[in-house]
Amino acid sequence: MKKKEQKNFEVQKSESEWEEILDPQSYHVLRKKGTERPFTGQYYLNKETGIYECKACGNEIFHSSDKYDSGCGWPSFTKPVKPEAIEVNMDYSHFMIREEILCGKCGGHLGHRFPDGPKDQGGIRYCINSISLDFKKE
Repeated sequence: MKKKEQKNFEVQKSESEWEEILDPQSYHVLRKKGTERPFTGQYYLNKETGIYECKACGNEIFHSSDKYDSGCGWPSFTKPVKPEAIEVNMDYSHFMIREEILCGKCGGHLGHRFPDGPKDQGGIRYCINSISLDFKKE
């Protein structure tokens, strides 16, 4: 997969505006492509029914019905609520080749996508940082 050109996202803010809106840990993950420690995230064990939204812009990203326990330490999903909810970019950092998942509306870093998900549900695992999400209970 070749690297995509940078997209102009619907929600655009300066870095100082993002810093004002987001708490320091969320800013580190969403805007600086950081990560949270495994097994520590707020939504890792969440089993409630609802929608997971981008913490930066409120874009609906995942539904709880597509969440499963992959054992990786981060919330895992089999698919986004709709294809345009996310953007996928190649990530070559840390001497790895991975598919980075960005919010399709603001470009915030959410996590990564791997080809080791449940085979009966497409075989894809979306490994997402809890701190990049908000949860709206149904």
